[in-house]
Amino acid sequence: MSKALETVPVATTPQITHPEIQKKPLSWSNIALGAAIQTFEVSTLGQPFEVVKTHMAANRADSIATSLKKTYARGGISGFYQGLIPWAWIEASTKGGVLLFTSSEIDYRARVAGFSSSWSGLFGGVAGGVAQAYTTMGFCTFMKTVEVTRHKAAGASVSTWRIAYDVFQREGIRGLNRGVSAVALRQMTNWGSRFGISRVTESIFRGKDTNRKLTNMERLASSAIGGALACWNQPLEVIRVEMQSQTK
Repeated sequence: MSKALETVPVATTPQITHPEIQKKPLSWSNIALGAAIQTFEVSTLGQPFEVVKTHMAANRADSIATSLKKTYARGGISGFYQGLIPWAWIEASTKGGVLLFTSSEIDYRARVAGFSSSWSGLFGGVAGGVAQAYTTMGFCTFMKTVEVTRHKAAGASVSTWRIAYDVFQREGIRGLNRGVSAVALRQMTNWGSRFGISRVTESIFRGKDTNRKLTNMERLASSAIGGALACWNQPLEVIRVEMQSQTK
């Protein structure tokens, strides 16, 4: 009498799976390589550009040609490497690791919280820049600026360590970190802009295929565009030099 019940297939809504958000791995070898490259860069052409830039920011009436002449008069070729050892070396060998550790963690937390890749990159860059300023760059930039802008009498040679010791004796840690707030503002706007703009540029390159792996040229172009457009914060660098300068 009874017929076997036929099972009616029930239509199910396909579930959309989102890729799991993963923290970008940090490689100690990459950090060490980055520190070595940064130290090499600052020991070759990096520091001369930094010295001339600092001189022009502290002496805004001087042209590039005048700045070059005055810098050379302070010590010949060695004048373009004022503040290199140990301050620029300390900064170059440590600031990259601080940036990577901090920005990676904040970037991950922001993506987990639901922010887009561009906003996460911006937040990571801002946090990384602040961490750089208050850990390693504050006293290093101060001492580099002191070496470039302080009066140097002919024939007299005062050790940079002695200068740092005298500042510490007079003003303590606060004195060695004079202008650190301006450094923090510069670094947070610098790296926030770089990371954020680079992520936006990468998304433009990808177009509709958001998962496409970028080519090396596309990654290089994104970084270059981010770095170039991040120069809008140069006024903060001038303020930093003004706070740390010894020309007054």
